Amino acid sequence: MDLHSIDIAIIFTYLVLTVLIGFWISKRASKDLDSYFLGGKSLPWYILGISNASGQFDITGTMLLVYFCFVYGLKSIWIPWMWPTFNQIFLMVYLSAWLRRSNVLTGAEWIETRFGRGLGANLAHLSVVLFALINVVGFLAYAFKGIGLFAQILLPWQLSANTYALIILTVTSLYVVKGGMYSVVLTEVLQFTIMTIASIAVGLIAMYHVSPETIDAVVPAGWRNLFFGWQLDLNWSGMFDMVNTSIQKDGFSLFTIIIMLMLFKGVLASIAGPIPNYDMQRVLATRNPREASLMSGMVNVALYFPRYMLVAGLTVLALGPLRETLQGMWTTAIQGGKSPNFEQILPAVIQSKFIPVGLTGILLAGLLAAFMSTFAATVNAGPAYIVNDIYKRFINPNASNKIQVRMSIVISALMVALGIAFGYVTESIAEVTLWIVGGLYSGYVAANLLKWHWWRFNGYGFFSGMIVGTVGALAVPPLVEHFWPETNAFYAFPGIFVTSFLGCLLGTLLSKPESDEVLKRFYRTVRPWGFWGPIQAKVIAEDPTFQKNTDCTRDWTNVIVGIVWQITLAVLPVYIVTRQGRPALWTLGVLVVTSVFLKFNWYNRLPKSTE
Repeated sequence: MDLHSIDIAIIFTYLVLTVLIGFWISKRASKDLDSYFLGGKSLPWYILGISNASGQFDITGTMLLVYFCFVYGLKSIWIPWMWPTFNQIFLMVYLSAWLRRSNVLTGAEWIETRFGRGLGANLAHLSVVLFALINVVGFLAYAFKGIGLFAQILLPWQLSANTYALIILTVTSLYVVKGGMYSVVLTEVLQFTIMTIASIAVGLIAMYHVSPETIDAVVPAGWRNLFFGWQLDLNWSGMFDMVNTSIQKDGFSLFTIIIMLMLFKGVLASIAGPIPNYDMQRVLATRNPREASLMSGMVNVALYFPRYMLVAGLTVLALGPLRETLQGMWTTAIQGGKSPNFEQILPAVIQSKFIPVGLTGILLAGLLAAFMSTFAATVNAGPAYIVNDIYKRFINPNASNKIQVRMSIVISALMVALGIAFGYVTESIAEVTLWIVGGLYSGYVAANLLKWHWWRFNGYGFFSGMIVGTVGALAVPPLVEHFWPETNAFYAFPGIFVTSFLGCLLGTLLSKPESDEVLKRFYRTVRPWGFWGPIQAKVIAEDPTFQKNTDCTRDWTNVIVGIVWQITLAVLPVYIVTRQGRPALWTLGVLVVTSVFLKFNWYNRLPKSTE
């Protein structure tokens, strides 16, 4: 792509500014691990919320969402449940407060809060470290693949996708490794501002250039409909014939089944709490449990409208004035014996004449920002699991702050290198995404669901469930896709979950419960609801003034309303960009009603800052 000098200047200025901020703030990050990984737990909740939203506004995910929106239309709003996106609602309503009360540095350190320090707890601790490191490397490979495809098409120099990815990851690593959490958060606020401006501008450009009639002339029946039947029933024949093959390859033809699997897996995964990555890190970095809940709520408010404004705008431009270009590009790929790469829709739109000079630079800088923020947050979250949870706990408990921070810097660099290595052998964004969310996360669910809600569950049960689940996540999805070709990694979830759950039960029932002191301390501190009767009775016997958590029904009510609220935040900008007036007004009405409900039934009942 030939970029105007103004656009190149904007991109260059952004990159230099980002690295300078990272180095400028690095002195504050070098005090100790708490400062390096959690910003000293001093950052305001709304800044952390914007930072977390920026981390989730990644370029690889955006390329994937544009592809989903192009192929599946309004029904694509449901597909991100595979992550699941509604886990932010569970966090907002109650889980962030539960997690923050532990006052720890990492998800593995949290295990001590729940299981103590015996052999079972140590095994559970190590299993979380293993999962976290696999997850971090998987996400780094995911980021590597996305930024390479993006840069190869849009940047003007003749380099391979992997070479571009290597250069950009190296630049990003400079400020992340040096500046820690402070530099990550400050640069992410800058990045999110740029991305929001670009997103709204692209949405408005699409509305100006593409009429509803133009869209209707291209898309199949049902594309504009948010809701669906048993099967997907989107037939692209005669328009983009190759898209039908892509739908079949995705394994989404039986749409109701896949959405039910996403919902089933998503609810269980959400109850289990956040995986040990940058999302959990932002929760632990807040000042108190109240701000932890508000931070998770802020993610939904900040992220969805601008992100789907961009996704819808790019999709509409692809369907309208650029459809012949895309048809030609994909037909050429097929004639050359290759599969068409639908993940290139986003780069192809940016190359078009419809994005003016200046805005192209802002949009490219914004998309680079989206990539860099996700990559930065992932890199910053990973090394704590080695330094804090292995080296400091098992090898050198008396290590100085200087040694710990220096080790964190070295390990950050090593993890980046490992992620790059896996990125080189990854074939596509969708491949690694479905493996992470459909396979790897499936192995995490059972053990982490039980740890909150069942008093008898112990460290041995957690360890056995995590190991069985992680091994299943690595082995089962390839077997399912081999013997059942028209599916994807999501169909492996029930099998992985059941085997992991059995591992949890066997490990727990064949070993002793954790000590009463450990369980009572956890119950008093975190105050979960669930099956805690025996421990609750012992706590109340010691302290008759203790009030058990009776919020289960209210929390579930707020979760259900909150998921509807979150969907409206995603759907509304799509309706606006595609100019569907009546559905947009109905969606706005639902958004207002659910917001008022959450104001009275959630916000007004949040714990006080001192709790």
